[in-house]
Amino acid sequence: MSEATVDNGRRVWLISTCAMGGVGAAAVAVPFVSSIQPSARARAAGASVEVDISRLQPGEKMVVEWRGRPVWVLYRTPEMIASLEKVEPRLADPQSERRVFPTPEYALNRYRSIKPELLVAVGVCTHFGCSPTSRFTPGDQPGLPSDWPGGFFCPCHGSAFDLSGRVFANMPAPDNLEIPPHQYLSDTLLLVGEDQQA
Repeated sequence: MSEATVDNGRRVWLISTCAMGGVGAAAVAVPFVSSIQPSARARAAGASVEVDISRLQPGEKMVVEWRGRPVWVLYRTPEMIASLEKVEPRLADPQSERRVFPTPEYALNRYRSIKPELLVAVGVCTHFGCSPTSRFTPGDQPGLPSDWPGGFFCPCHGSAFDLSGRVFANMPAPDNLEIPPHQYLSDTLLLVGEDQQA
């Protein structure tokens, strides 16, 4: 056997060993790297959620999940916005003065939002944690008063909320719907879970 043949054999053996070692190192590294990523549980506990609202049309609502709860994004029409002032005498807390849920400063207004046309609210009733249904159409409807102005209705125990998530007076629900921290990254991208100050 010549010396050149031995060197070529060693070279092939060395390359094969290095390649297999690299594959083994990668196989060990992948679980390690993924183990330091936040778990689904940790993400559900507080990670922010980016929401593309580019396809949302006036009068439509979309639902996203944040911290394991539904968050509504409602694009209010001019008529919906006009109704907010008219219903205030019928509300339990029209100015969001109760602080069971900390309301962000930018939502301490009639719209309870940064932009009047866009409501971002946690869709969980403050009574027993049910998820109210959308009843945007004003007027007489089953289970609602004949002068219903449009809003959200929780069929479990009859709580009703206006189109800003403010609870009507004399309802089982004690408080307005929660407004989560949020901000706009652009005209079409919403970030739920972080304030601009964060």
